[in-house]
Amino acid sequence: MKIHEYQAKHILREANVAVPRSIVAKTAEEAAAAFEQLGGPLAVVKAQIHAGGRGKGTIQDNPDQRGVQLVKSAAEAATVAGNLLGGLLVTIQTGPDGKTVHKVLVEEGCDIARELYLGIVVDRARSKPVLMVSSEGGVEIEKVAAETPEKIFYEPYDPHAGLDAYQARKLAARLHLQPASLRSAVQFMQGLCRVFVDKDCSLVEINPLVVTGAGDLLALDAKMTFDDNALFRHADLAPLRDLSEEEPAEVQAANAGLSYVKLDGNIGCLVNGAGLAMSTMDLIKLHGGEPANFLDVGGGADVEQVTEAFRILLGDANVKAVLVNIFGGIMRCTTIANALVEAAQQVGFSVPLVVRLEGTEVEEGRQILARSDIDIIAAADLTDAAKKVVAAAG
Repeated sequence: MKIHEYQAKHILREANVAVPRSIVAKTAEEAAAAFEQLGGPLAVVKAQIHAGGRGKGTIQDNPDQRGVQLVKSAAEAATVAGNLLGGLLVTIQTGPDGKTVHKVLVEEGCDIARELYLGIVVDRARSKPVLMVSSEGGVEIEKVAAETPEKIFYEPYDPHAGLDAYQARKLAARLHLQPASLRSAVQFMQGLCRVFVDKDCSLVEINPLVVTGAGDLLALDAKMTFDDNALFRHADLAPLRDLSEEEPAEVQAANAGLSYVKLDGNIGCLVNGAGLAMSTMDLIKLHGGEPANFLDVGGGADVEQVTEAFRILLGDANVKAVLVNIFGGIMRCTTIANALVEAAQQVGFSVPLVVRLEGTEVEEGRQILARSDIDIIAAADLTDAAKKVVAAAG
C-alpha cells in the first residue's frame, strides 16, 4: 500500500525523524492560509499524487505549471494551488494520462546546503532490511545505479536491534558529512530504520535528504510503501489508503480475493498459481505478444470469483484476446469450465478466448465446455495456447 508524501511525513514526525513544517490544503484559500500560518517568507507548494517525478511533471492542459513550485506570498500560493488542484499532473511515472491532483502540501522553505539520497528496502538475499545512501540527491536512484553505481553505499541492519550508531557514522563518512552533521545523521538514520521495521514497510525513500546550512538533516521529500500482508497488524494505517490513486480494476480484484496487476499489453491472462501465471506471461512475450495483466485466481477460487475475474479482464478496453491457462491441482477444471459458462451468460465474450485445461477433472471440464455454445479456441498445451492467443489478438 502506498501513501502520500504528507502522510509519510506525519509518520516520520511522530517518530522524531526531522521533516519540514507543512500543511495540507484542498483549496486555493486553504493554501493561502497555510502560507500565512507557516510565516514565510518562502514556501513550496507540492502536488500530492502517488507518483514520483512531480518536480519535473506538468499539468496536462497547462504545461507551465509544475507539480512542485516555490512561492513567495499567500496570493502566489493560492494561484499555484488553484492551478494544480483538479488538474492532471503528468510525470515520468504516471504516463501520458497523468493523475488528478486532489490535495497540495504547502511546506516551509529551508536553507539547503546539500542534497543527498537515502532509502531502505528489504534485501531478500540477506533476509534483512538494507539502508542505502548516495551523494546524488534529487536524482532518480535508478539512474545513479545505472550510470554511477560507485556513488551508492549500502548497510544491512538487524531488524530487531536496529541500525547501530557505528553503521550510521560509517555511512555519514561515505557521504563526507561534516562533524557538525554527525549527530543529526545518526539520529535521522536510526529513526528512519526503526520506522521501516515498526510499520512493516517494503520501501522508504527520502529524496532529497537535505543538509541545511546549520548542518542538520531534513527529509525534504518522503515516499513510503507498506507490505500489504502485514496491514492486519496496523489498524492505524488503514485510513491512509487513497483508493482514488489506485487502479480501479486492482481494487475490484482485491475485494474479490484475486491477485491482479494491470499491465500495458492486449492479451488478458487468467491462470491459477503465481508461478504458472508468470510462465504464461513469459511464453506470450516469447511468441510476440504482450500480456495485459497478471491474474492468479489461486487454488481455492469458486465460480463467483472466477466469473468476477472475467468481468475484470473483459472490462479492460485494451484486451483483444484472453488466455485461460489452468493446471488443476487444488483448483478443479470443472470449476473453471462452469465459470466460463457463467461468465458467458453474465458478461459475454466479445474477444477470442483460448483455453488450456489440464489436471483434476479435466475431461469433465472439457465436456462442460463442449456442451456449451461458447466459441472457444482449444489448446493442446501451453506453447500451443500462447501461439494461438497471440495470433487471435492480431
